[in-house]
Amino acid sequence: MKKLILKIENLHYIYGNGKSALNGVNVDIYEGEKIAVIGSNGSGKSTFFLNVDGVLTPEQGKIIYRNKVINKKNLKELRKNIGIVFQDADNQIIASTVMAEVGFGPMNLKLPKEEVLKRVDEALEYMNISHLKDRPPHYLSGGEKKRVSIADIIAMKSEIIIFDEPTAALDPLNAMMLEEVLMKLASEGKTMLISTHDVDFTYRWAERVLVFSEGKIIADGTPLEIFKNKEILKQANLKQPTLLEVYESLVEKHLLEDIEFYPKSIQEFKKILGE
Repeated sequence: MKKLILKIENLHYIYGNGKSALNGVNVDIYEGEKIAVIGSNGSGKSTFFLNVDGVLTPEQGKIIYRNKVINKKNLKELRKNIGIVFQDADNQIIASTVMAEVGFGPMNLKLPKEEVLKRVDEALEYMNISHLKDRPPHYLSGGEKKRVSIADIIAMKSEIIIFDEPTAALDPLNAMMLEEVLMKLASEGKTMLISTHDVDFTYRWAERVLVFSEGKIIADGTPLEIFKNKEILKQANLKQPTLLEVYESLVEKHLLEDIEFYPKSIQEFKKILGE
């Protein structure tokens, strides 16, 4: 049985202009989960992430990490163990070289120089960007910058990794690269939360889906439970994943036998068709 790693209780957040962004969010997150966070723009996903990561301070509610209520005194513990990869890598990257960028977080942990260098080398190798270590990051391509921003978090050895719209502005090749990295991280037991508008990616990758609407979680379930619920999809302004929509349409028209096996990939769909 998976252990509880993060507990969010009655989380509220109001921006300076008086706009309420979170309205009582409650959720338990367990070790090693692959969670997709979906919902329309302005539903509260990014604000939720920034509160969970300690960038923003909630107006009300509790964030409990490994049975410890997070406050100003132990906020550093939260930031050490929860890393966030922002949608736009330029908003995350601050150093003059890739090596300095990836080493910035470990250095702030006051680690010995040898340990910092070791972590940097491991993170660069993990993301296959060791050859870029002396390059200025702002001159890199979008895909390379994304690799650097992920290496930042890997070097921190964060237990929980948050990705805010990770495939935004990536071409298909780099989006495929990112998905491979996510699968590798999952195989190593990392807990991941990913905000995305890509329902096809959510359907095939996630094991759990949180649906946000008007600052609240209105649904929490498996991808199949969420995407078969037309009422929830309508409320959150979402559509069904393409494969699920095609499968259900073929079954409805009696062109395919309903074997109650819902394909999550083209390969699985071909097996159903007998190819």
